[in-house]
Amino acid sequence: MAVSAESEVIKFQEEFKSEALTPGQLVRLRFLRHKMAVFGLIVLVLLVLYSFGGALFFTEADANYTDTKLRLSAPTSEHPFGTDTVGRDILIRTIYGGQISILIGLFAVVVEVVVGVIIGSIAGYYGGWIDGLLMRFTEAMFNIPQLFLLLVMAKFFGGKIPNLNILGREFSGSVVVIVVIIGITSWMYLARIIRANFLSLKEREFVLAAHTTGTSNLSIIFSHILPNSIAPIVVSATLGVANAIISEAYISFLGLGVQPPTATWGNMLEGAYNYIETAPWLWIFPGSLIVLTVLSINFVGDGLRDALDPHALVDVG
Repeated sequence: MAVSAESEVIKFQEEFKSEALTPGQLVRLRFLRHKMAVFGLIVLVLLVLYSFGGALFFTEADANYTDTKLRLSAPTSEHPFGTDTVGRDILIRTIYGGQISILIGLFAVVVEVVVGVIIGSIAGYYGGWIDGLLMRFTEAMFNIPQLFLLLVMAKFFGGKIPNLNILGREFSGSVVVIVVIIGITSWMYLARIIRANFLSLKEREFVLAAHTTGTSNLSIIFSHILPNSIAPIVVSATLGVANAIISEAYISFLGLGVQPPTATWGNMLEGAYNYIETAPWLWIFPGSLIVLTVLSINFVGDGLRDALDPHALVDVG
């Protein structure tokens, strides 16, 4: 009895402390208690600063400058990451390649979230034959291998889109292809999660009250139900960035991804397998940056999943 009473007191104290905090404070405290998530966030911030801050010291012309006299030079004080097969500085190329890899991940996730949220919310809110039709389409998309579709579409559209010049930078048209393909082949899991949330939330009192006041369906979907589904969207988007970076790296490694002159961490690995032993710096540096970025994003995603869980406990003492 004494042990049971003591546990009830501790439980009451935890609930009292939790009630004294706002939801945002609780999320922040839960996230900060997740040590690997905090570590991942720190590493991720450093990688972003490396990729985008490095552009303040080097130009894109420096990244594409070739000097065949220096081809396959080992790391030195002048070229800390060494040079590639045509004498380009790998350090500078990882800076500009990191920008494209990260941007591809972010924009691909934007496409994924938009498509997944629209299909999932419509299916979950309206139900009936609309739900059945959209879910059959979602299941059909599940049966299409993403990697196969990526390779086929990248090969088909690879050279058909001209290079783009944005803010003084030249981007290969293949960047657009990769972003769209990754986005439209990654939305299915999110759509099913959003649908499940909508099926549950649309029967809640606040939604029924909105119906009785004459609120439009679109307003109910986007102003009442969707904000209550933000947690799975944030977690899915975070992990989706990591998956998009890996997918881009994979097909770029096969020579079907982002094409020169645009550098990415993935296409820097293309052909590096021929120099695994003789010039390991060709794959060690871009490969390590990919691994660090993906691991950091996954750690942050795990932390956000725990932090946004309303049933999670947090020690605020």
